[in-house]
Amino acid sequence: MCGRYGLAISNSADLQPRFQVEGLPEAVEPRYNAAPGQVLPVVTRNSPNQLRGMVWGLIPFWAKDDPAKYKMINARAEGIETKASFKRPLRSQRCLVPATGFYEWDKSVKPSVPYYFTVPDSPIFAFAGLYDRWKDPASGEDVYTYTIITTEANGVVAPVHNRMPVILRPEDEDRWLDPDETEPLHLLPLLKPLPAERMRAHIVGRGVNNVKLDEPSLIEPIKLNSA
Repeated sequence: MCGRYGLAISNSADLQPRFQVEGLPEAVEPRYNAAPGQVLPVVTRNSPNQLRGMVWGLIPFWAKDDPAKYKMINARAEGIETKASFKRPLRSQRCLVPATGFYEWDKSVKPSVPYYFTVPDSPIFAFAGLYDRWKDPASGEDVYTYTIITTEANGVVAPVHNRMPVILRPEDEDRWLDPDETEPLHLLPLLKPLPAERMRAHIVGRGVNNVKLDEPSLIEPIKLNSA
């Protein structure tokens, strides 16, 4: 799974050339401990690309009762085209989730040890995401939410966790956002692990376990005995 990630950018302008975003409607602050339930930036295709804040944790449009139980932070790539919550977004509501790294925890030891994973040749990359629009019956307002697609782990992530987020190759990002592409069979081949040789990992401190902490020190490498 993917339950925390980082977006260690200088400012909003870093995302504009990387994702060919037109305009920046709101400031995007650097994030070192992005967590579910928070409003975070995603990229959608809307002639041209747009950057907008959405809540991490997808609520399907059809949810009528307690929406909390539908807040899905991850969507497994395997069988995604048949799942009630994801089959419509897969066809028409895909997004890019900008990131500079993500966390996974090695739970084979006690206490668990957090690792931070990066892609050195692509300092700002994109997770494959899906989004939906849910209308809050109490307020009548539209709530935009998203989920990050996961796949089997590659050789770098597997020693720590058996799943990893789908990191799209830059050359596949336009295809993922293309509104004219609605056939799942053409999209599913994109949902595969990034080659292990492109990734790096290092141990970080347990401060990331505290969702209230969001500072550069969280992504800095440490020695295990100081975790």
